[in-house]
Amino acid sequence: VRRLVESGGGSVQAGGSLKLSCAGEGGTPTINSGAWFRQVPGKEREGVAAIDESGITIYADSVEGRFTITRDAAKNTLYLQMDALYAEDSALYTCAGNFYGAADFRIYGFRPLYVYWGQGTQITVSS
Repeated sequence: VRRLVESGGGSVQAGGSLKLSCAGEGGTPTINSGAWFRQVPGKEREGVAAIDESGITIYADSVEGRFTITRDAAKNTLYLQMDALYAEDSALYTCAGNFYGAADFRIYGFRPLYVYWGQGTQITVSS
């Protein structure tokens, strides 16, 4: 089964930074768009950041200005740079690739309308 693999998770103190990477397993087609979602036990998964084929990005209000999503086509990798981390950012972060939803990415980009998914990587921010 083709899927994505996240890396870069771990523990950090509040105010620190982490950078997550998301790459396709062997045989995974080009990642032309993608998103990062996060989930904590007992809560629904939420969209954090997403980027479409043209480079349009959307962010959750809670991370706007602190997180940056980018895509490196040459490496076929999706990234999430996370700065000024809060304890509330602690969660399991999962990447998704290749959006197949409706045309308006700004509205549907945080829906689970992606072809490929990772298994998730844990981020723990200590205060």
